[in-house]
Amino acid sequence: MKPNDPDETALSLLGVDTGGTFTDFVYYAKGQLRYHKCLSTPDAPERAILQGIADLGISLEGLHIVHGSTVATNAVLQGKGVKTVFITNRGFKDMLTIGRQARQRLYDLQPAFVYPPVEADYCLETGGRISYEGKILEPLESDELAVLVSRIKQIKPDAVAINLLFSYLCPEVEKSLADVMPDDVFVSCSSLVLPEYKEYERGMATWLNAWVGPLVKGYLERLESNVQPATVSVMQSSAGTISAKQASERAVNMLLSGPAGGLKAAQFIGRQISLNKLITFDMGGTSTDVALIDGDIRLTSEGQVAGYPVAVPMVDMHTIGAGGGSMATVDAGGLLHVGPESAGASPGPACYGLGGNRPTVTDANLILGRIRADAFLGGRMQLDLKVAEQAMKSVAGPLQCSIKQAAKGIVRLANEHMVRALRVISLQRGVDPREYVLMSFGGAGGLHVCALADAMQMSKAMVPVFGGVLSAFGMLVTPPGRQYSRTVTQPINTVTHEKIKVLYQVLVKKGVGELLQEGVNKADIVIKYSMDCRYVGQSYYLNVIYEMNDSSFSVCQQQFHHMHKQTYGHDLDELIELVNVRVAVTGPVVDIRMHDSEQVEMPNEVKRNPGEQRVIKRDEMVTGEVIRGPLLITEAVATTYVATGWYCEMDVIGNLVLTRA
Repeated sequence: MKPNDPDETALSLLGVDTGGTFTDFVYYAKGQLRYHKCLSTPDAPERAILQGIADLGISLEGLHIVHGSTVATNAVLQGKGVKTVFITNRGFKDMLTIGRQARQRLYDLQPAFVYPPVEADYCLETGGRISYEGKILEPLESDELAVLVSRIKQIKPDAVAINLLFSYLCPEVEKSLADVMPDDVFVSCSSLVLPEYKEYERGMATWLNAWVGPLVKGYLERLESNVQPATVSVMQSSAGTISAKQASERAVNMLLSGPAGGLKAAQFIGRQISLNKLITFDMGGTSTDVALIDGDIRLTSEGQVAGYPVAVPMVDMHTIGAGGGSMATVDAGGLLHVGPESAGASPGPACYGLGGNRPTVTDANLILGRIRADAFLGGRMQLDLKVAEQAMKSVAGPLQCSIKQAAKGIVRLANEHMVRALRVISLQRGVDPREYVLMSFGGAGGLHVCALADAMQMSKAMVPVFGGVLSAFGMLVTPPGRQYSRTVTQPINTVTHEKIKVLYQVLVKKGVGELLQEGVNKADIVIKYSMDCRYVGQSYYLNVIYEMNDSSFSVCQQQFHHMHKQTYGHDLDELIELVNVRVAVTGPVVDIRMHDSEQVEMPNEVKRNPGEQRVIKRDEMVTGEVIRGPLLITEAVATTYVATGWYCEMDVIGNLVLTRA
């Protein structure tokens, strides 16, 4: 499709989403959109980006790249961060090891040993104790600093995480520690990473930022160097972009970088067609991400990655290890398993012919005829059916079934994993999925969308335009933005508007200043205020909008009571406590309005052998044409399988709208 924006002749944007298997590209210039997909290069992700730029024939002069990076995510998932020292107050060096003492399995009396995030020898203590009122109870002594620096030089870490108690009330103490650290060490301070209460969650965010920070910084510096004179921005987990230079210091804010792009694109396309209630399903080669959009994208500060709590703002989604590259095995008891281990980009699924010999979901779909061997990536990559069938024997043999039956079992089990994920973000939260449309995207999403909608009793589904590269498209329609917070912890009836205004002004000044450094026009900056509130005595909070006027507190209390009842089924006649103040500062969105789909001549019906599945090219479909399944709809970056009992129609901007008969 073409954007309805012909005047933007000077604008040249490239959205890049690096996945575990493929790297996706969407290029926008002179009112035109082009897309591309190539295999990722996990050992050096920038190589795939440079390959894609060369394949598209893009000039780097005047180009701005918006990148969704998995460098931080993969480092955390694989446990491959750098050597990191953790510094905190005396008596608290075991903070990250003890955590919240939460069990992964409540009734497991013999849980597997979990290694602490930081080795005991790398946990150091110091003075500089701050009270809950922000007063210094124990100052930093010069001889103590000298001992600490000497210990750092002995350990020779790559990074240091500094997390003092109540540091958000007096950040100067952490800054004093940071100033004496060796110049070649990456330093992360909790008062900058997450200036909120809960020392464990703040400490984990600070440690994660330090643990993978040097890897992210090195990668972004290499990427910027390789694409000069183009400029680079990076997608954050909170669905806002940030310049690469600033992102280098905020690795923890990039843990859901790619998936956030998919959600922004889904929201953007939904608004184009007045569709606000969406359940999104993003299936790539390595994992599947599911989320719920009800007008706005939900953010959470209670997310987890690889079992670690991540309290920085991030899109609220549920991720499972089920993708097109998820490998299938049969255990000693004869039970079939699919995932979470993935074949990735190298060697990839067996049918890629790159050395893989274990069957994957992609191999199963190829054997079932739901992927065309000669139409993969628009025909640029030939798949090998015989190799896929040979690999499938490792599952079919132990299960004592045919190769096709084994393939069906793999697809059914993968679908069940994904249905469970969809239930987590809908039914388990009191949301009726039948009131929503299932929007499926990612390279593998269209192959499973009908089966998942059937399982969720949803009658409407959609494979959006650019569905195979939607996360990359989302990079183009995401504005630059920042999310800032500060803990207050005070009964709301004792807080004045004037006091809150001062706190907000500090956060706004910081956010606006950073956007101005990126070249955003001050007149284009939008500021939104909110508060985290709870009933006094509660541990968790809900976020409500603050309108910045004298009546806002009473409105906030009404909002909180209503939201509490909606979320938990009841509200209380109890005092409300203000926990955190939050500010969202965003710049303008690139105005990419989609044209109506071009009317083309109806393709001639191709005569096929009895029982053969129909195959249609997506770019040959006509707006308003209704086609009954089963059929395959092929395109350069994805394939959609329309199952029996479903109808498919192309809407005015090129989305495939699926309706259950």
